[in-house]
Amino acid sequence: MKKIKVYIGTLGLDQHELGALAVARMLRDAGMEVVYGGRFNLPAAIVKTCLEEDVDVIGVSCHSWEHLFYVPEILELLRQRGVTIPVVVGGSVITPGDRRKLAEMGAAQAFGPGATEREIVESIRAIASGRDRT
Repeated sequence: MKKIKVYIGTLGLDQHELGALAVARMLRDAGMEVVYGGRFNLPAAIVKTCLEEDVDVIGVSCHSWEHLFYVPEILELLRQRGVTIPVVVGGSVITPGDRRKLAEMGAAQAFGPGATEREIVESIRAIASGRDRT
């Protein structure tokens, strides 16, 4: 069985990397393959890396409020390329209102503070299993 492959990285000028590293580790410990993009990523670079790596899910870590600006650009770049890769957003600044906005934009899931390891891992598995790979 093919391992689920997930991209994890931070957006824009966000220098807060600990959450991304923690999620990368928990996904690896759960048997997934993680492509770690590190800090200071812009949408075009994220999409390029994700297409080259053939990831199943794009995970972006946000702790500086840039997610509402950059996530639509990621989704649009994917649409322009005719590719469907689910985008998941997580971070300490994600509010219930942000979750609604991100869902309206087309994000597959958004995790705010208090999300559990089990919730994150199970959601990523469910999202990856539902991805249309055609």
